[in-house]
Amino acid sequence: MKRALILALALAGVLSGVTHAAHAQDAQRGSRKVAMCEGCHQIVGYQTDFPQVYKVPMIAGQDAKYIASALKAYRAGDRKQMQMRGIATSLSDEDIEDIAAYYSKLGHADGPVPAALEHPMPDELRAKAATCVACHGANFSTPTDGTIPRLAGQYGDYLYFALRAYATEGNAHYGRNNALMSPMAKMLTDGEAREFTAYLARLPGELRTVQDPRFK
Repeated sequence: MKRALILALALAGVLSGVTHAAHAQDAQRGSRKVAMCEGCHQIVGYQTDFPQVYKVPMIAGQDAKYIASALKAYRAGDRKQMQMRGIATSLSDEDIEDIAAYYSKLGHADGPVPAALEHPMPDELRAKAATCVACHGANFSTPTDGTIPRLAGQYGDYLYFALRAYATEGNAHYGRNNALMSPMAKMLTDGEAREFTAYLARLPGELRTVQDPRFK
């Protein structure tokens, strides 16, 4: 009986290891799971129109942890966007991790992170943006944690949409729930949000859209 119990525990440990390995991120596996993503995120300048017209974000070059956390937020309803929620709810945890790994490596450029701030931040925004720098990094391209997105060079109209979404409450179809970002977004007036996101879009960064040749 004792020997049988030891064997059973050993087998359970092996199976646990196999399960863990199966759920490890796999960019190659992810490349076979992005059919629903390519039509928007792999067309340069592609726009969506809900609840306003804006370019879908560049995600190639984002950290895999951020991409995975964003997809899980859409799946949970913490990010409200009809198309993304429909896609995210169809994905398993393994699918999300694989897709995140794929896009984090897609078009990855070797070399140092761009660090030059070519455009000084407007003085009237500097104080309000200090908290943003603390998380997103001095050049908005070196976040302090993988779950925090790179912002430098991202489309300004998408960033504006995201800020307004974080500031929105009580809307069943639009908005983002985030205990840290919500008060930050509400600090900015509409004009400041537009100016700040335009500034971020001008910064040199690592994000890109890798055009799928099928959609040229």
